[in-house]
Amino acid sequence: MSDGFLDIVAPEPADVASPCVNVCVIGDDGLCDGCARTLTEIAGWSAASWDERRAVLAALPGRRTYSAS
Repeated sequence: MSDGFLDIVAPEPADVASPCVNVCVIGDDGLCDGCARTLTEIAGWSAASWDERRAVLAALPGRRTYSAS
């Protein structure tokens, strides 16, 4: 129980930056060629919670496989 004198409030987490790299072209796979997000993820980024943004960022590395040519 708190007496209100020294209430400890967790700080807001730092803003989760967009992975956008300004290569905004949606490929045949439905993913942005620059950041690998879907149109839904791109459109909803500004309204997404920090946890939702972190989930998107965590999913990006496995979305595409690149082959060295």
